[in-house]
Amino acid sequence: MDSPCVKICTYDPATGLCQGCGRTLAEIGNWFSMTDAQRRAVMEELPARLKARTQAS
Repeated sequence: MDSPCVKICTYDPATGLCQGCGRTLAEIGNWFSMTDAQRRAVMEELPARLKARTQAS
């Protein structure tokens, strides 16, 4: 099972995202119960989330 985790687990309350992977706490908590399609959909969103986070800084 693929995971976007990069072992930089720091939650940013301003964005609601993990600063390492870009997932929400709910997505992290539910990762192993999600279907492959759900995980792929989240992973497709992550690059844009992380880019938006860095641009807002």
